[in-house]
Amino acid sequence: MCGVVASYGKNDRSVLAPMLEALHHRGPDGEGVLFLGRSGLGHTRLAILDVEGGRQPITNESGDLALSFNGEIYNHESIRSQLWGRHRFRTRTDTEVILHLYEEEANDTFARLDGMFALALAGPDGLLIARDPLGIKPLYYGECEGQFLAASEIKALPPMEKINALPAGHFLLAGEKPVPYARSFAATRPVRTPTLREAIVEVRRRLARSVTKRLMADVPVGVYLSGGLDSSLIASLMRPHLDVLHSFATGIEGAPDLKAARQVAKALGTQHHERIFTPEEVERALPEVVSRLESFDAPLVRSAVPMFFLSELASSRVKVVLTGEGADELFAGYSYLREFHQGALKAELAAIVERLQDTNLQRTDRMTMAHGIEGRVPFLDLSLVRFVARLPEEFLAASQDRPEKWLLREAGRGLLAPEILTRSKLKFSEGAGSADLMANIAAKEITETEYLRERDLAPGIRLRSREETLYYRLWKKAMGLNADPTLVGRTRDVSAAAET
Repeated sequence: MCGVVASYGKNDRSVLAPMLEALHHRGPDGEGVLFLGRSGLGHTRLAILDVEGGRQPITNESGDLALSFNGEIYNHESIRSQLWGRHRFRTRTDTEVILHLYEEEANDTFARLDGMFALALAGPDGLLIARDPLGIKPLYYGECEGQFLAASEIKALPPMEKINALPAGHFLLAGEKPVPYARSFAATRPVRTPTLREAIVEVRRRLARSVTKRLMADVPVGVYLSGGLDSSLIASLMRPHLDVLHSFATGIEGAPDLKAARQVAKALGTQHHERIFTPEEVERALPEVVSRLESFDAPLVRSAVPMFFLSELASSRVKVVLTGEGADELFAGYSYLREFHQGALKAELAAIVERLQDTNLQRTDRMTMAHGIEGRVPFLDLSLVRFVARLPEEFLAASQDRPEKWLLREAGRGLLAPEILTRSKLKFSEGAGSADLMANIAAKEITETEYLRERDLAPGIRLRSREETLYYRLWKKAMGLNADPTLVGRTRDVSAAAET
């Protein structure tokens, strides 16, 4: 994983330099800057593929096209074989494959990429930026003193009047509006309706294939293991492919996740590592977590704290981790979804999948990148997402005799012990034990009077608790002049189970 910065309008290294410095944590293994015409590209590198030869920005053979890329393209070998003979490859990276594919297919390139990405591409037509269909990797842009600027994180941008998040599944040519290239989760065309048994088999097959694809790396790969259904399924599907699987769990002493993760790790034979944190450590880490997260949304911050500690632990052993992100959104894992009936459930699932780019995926990206490791999300493989989107609503809905995520539980039969397959959903912050700790911190810091005085931020944007008021104060201090609350994605509400 890496950090991307880009400019259009002036070839000014002094503008890109501080932007790159702000993204050093995203790419501690190298840094590069390149100017092409009126475009400037910068890159901080976390070396995952072709560790020695994959430096960026990278140019094509003629030098008239250059790319700065953040992400992983899991079908890059297949595309490379199609391009072989028509282009001269200098590296084994997926980055160079994107560059040469763009030479042949221009803006049709992005729909062919299977993976997660945010990129900036400089060429004869100017500067183009693009983001993957689900928004797994971030990208922001705006204008400052007549110059177009883009970066992987908001804090890397200089103060400007308006910062925009490039929407998932869009590309944009500097100076123009975003253009969609991928259909949304909700717009997936119908196909033949499978039987329930066929759906269960196909979910398992596609998830297994997704996990296998995400083992692609020239560096060690591990897994975040809470002991819940989602992460345990990922770990079980990884285990046969790796001689050594490092698993990582975190929580306060006695946290439910720690006990469950130990059980799963023992059953799978992983090399298991734990990070037990204290209330004092949570309080000390909170300002940095909010700053890195670039959000004040309360449920997101609560779960970001344990993930921050987890990523710190994992960074000492691996450079890539797989997580269970996205399973609750795909398979209706939240208890509030029981309220939706007769067509409304599929619409709500589509909406929360779309919101992931500004909520849970932002948390995963920022907390892993804070410690220089790459997080991969097998449940959000496009093949699996599109298949689940086509299923009948009754295959996904919970009922009196069917628990949340029952379809996924059925697909996991035989992979995990029954007590793990049937374990009830816990928010990450509950399972790790950070939720109560953080509520107590907020209660000490923010009075009810202060909350009521400060809660209205902008039309339609209101702080929802004393706890969120504390996070807002920390966020505003960290973001400085770029503290725009309209950029902060919101989970359904503070009490909703909108965390993974």
